[in-house]
Amino acid sequence: MGTIIDQISVSHGGLRSRHSALHLAVTAAKHCLHEADCPPNDLDLLVNAGIYRDKNLGEPALAALIQEDIGANPEDPHPDAHGTFSFDISNGTCGALTGLQIVDGFLRSGAVQRAMVVASDADPGAGMSKHFPFAAAGSAILCSWTDDEVGLGPFHWANFPDGGESFRATVGLDDGRNVLHVDTAATVNQQFAAAAAKVASDCLHQAGIAMWGVDLIVTAPANPEFRASLAGHLGIPEIRIAAIREDRVHTAALGVSLEEHLGNKPSGRTLLFVTAAAGITAGAVLYKEPR
Repeated sequence: MGTIIDQISVSHGGLRSRHSALHLAVTAAKHCLHEADCPPNDLDLLVNAGIYRDKNLGEPALAALIQEDIGANPEDPHPDAHGTFSFDISNGTCGALTGLQIVDGFLRSGAVQRAMVVASDADPGAGMSKHFPFAAAGSAILCSWTDDEVGLGPFHWANFPDGGESFRATVGLDDGRNVLHVDTAATVNQQFAAAAAKVASDCLHQAGIAMWGVDLIVTAPANPEFRASLAGHLGIPEIRIAAIREDRVHTAALGVSLEEHLGNKPSGRTLLFVTAAAGITAGAVLYKEPR
């Protein structure tokens, strides 16, 4: 029994959406629901894991705006009527994996039947960021529950506090406006990879599975330096770690990688999802594809 991924969709920044995380998330979510033949009103839970958004918006929760724009029970809840519960979470490139763990808990309890994790980032807008380093992209992952022996396994997390020295993002006044600054250490990818390797090894050990028993490792962040360093720590060929076409994707990286490598035609493989983010925080989970 476990949570399975029914559909994955991604969106990439164009002329209209390069400054709108909301537009990117809505586009991915709408396409995901359409491809899964799931009416928006059938969606029970929507978790948004995006970080960098339109005009550095802090409130309201972006999840509520996404819910309204995709038409998932946007009206006020009524007694004995179906509704959609939506909220934001914030855990950097670990956000999508955190969202999947939350979704897994809701599905496991039987409280919901269909749940979605969305993530998107975009340059907040002209003059609202300094040298924004990430690609404008969004992803949506639609999940449900199965009684078959497939799906997500137990989640594993570890923290390696560094006081924000490896990665730090702040919004502060600059010439009278809120401006986003993103600062990264030269060794950030090596630090993230070391943390990710530790939690990945713990996950496999607890599951009693050797590294060769995993068909593919899907990671976030997705940049080549992190991937190469992770492969070195794990003692495996780099080719066993999934690469994506746009390696500057941030919170949507896990969803983009899954869409490119898992797709929507599962084949019964055993995958290992591994993420690392500021803090330093790292997470891992095994996923057994349904056939």
